[in-house]
Amino acid sequence: MAAKKSPETPSPVADFEQSLEALEQLVDRMEHGEMSLEDSLAAYETGVGLYRRCQGALEQAELRVRLLTDASDPASAELFAPATDA
Repeated sequence: MAAKKSPETPSPVADFEQSLEALEQLVDRMEHGEMSLEDSLAAYETGVGLYRRCQGALEQAELRVRLLTDASDPASAELFAPATDA
């Protein structure tokens, strides 16, 4: 029988979306400039943690794409180049 993921553990994509939303809300509150210095420092620290979670989720997504592209040699995958407007 296959093991099921626990419902408390969000997928990396869901975690990214939640972290990004929380980070955007935090930045919005900080931009209003009505926080005390102590609150601003705590918010900045929280923001750095959220940023790192987003980066980690993006790195996991990139690895998954590389593995899906060429599972035998993921290092040979080329970086995605977005189309430029002509």
